Amino acid sequence: MAKLNILKEGDETLRKTSRPVTEITPRILTLLDDMAETMRDANGVGLAAVQVGVLRRVVVIECEEGKLIELINPEIIAESGEQEEAEGCLSIPGQYGITHRPMKVTVRAKNRRGETVEYTGEGLLARAFCHELDHLDGVLFTDHVIEMLEPETE
Repeated sequence: MAKLNILKEGDETLRKTSRPVTEITPRILTLLDDMAETMRDANGVGLAAVQVGVLRRVVVIECEEGKLIELINPEIIAESGEQEEAEGCLSIPGQYGITHRPMKVTVRAKNRRGETVEYTGEGLLARAFCHELDHLDGVLFTDHVIEMLEPETE
């Protein structure tokens, strides 16, 4: 596995729409593994392939340690409720803002074996699903911010 470079805000790649994965190849499996390592190393809870410069509809999320969710060609199929919570992004380090998101979200995707899977998440996981799937369409969390929070200082 290898740690990948995370693109930062201002890189025009982050605003591009990712293409569907048509075949799960060894390259896609390596991408999933490398993305998980990169996300964990950066202390993130999610990472979309576009954030590492790969315009494919691939996402990894890990809100709870040891519970990695890998999504290939994910789509939101249901959402309900509302939440307004702080959100940040590995591509926009040090910036956080309050966003309006659904409280509960169900996604459907393929897993690394090509099987169709569904996951339902509430709270942080629901936000992570929305946040990472937005990345696949060139949308950043700052596009949804209701109120920016003061930057963290050390």
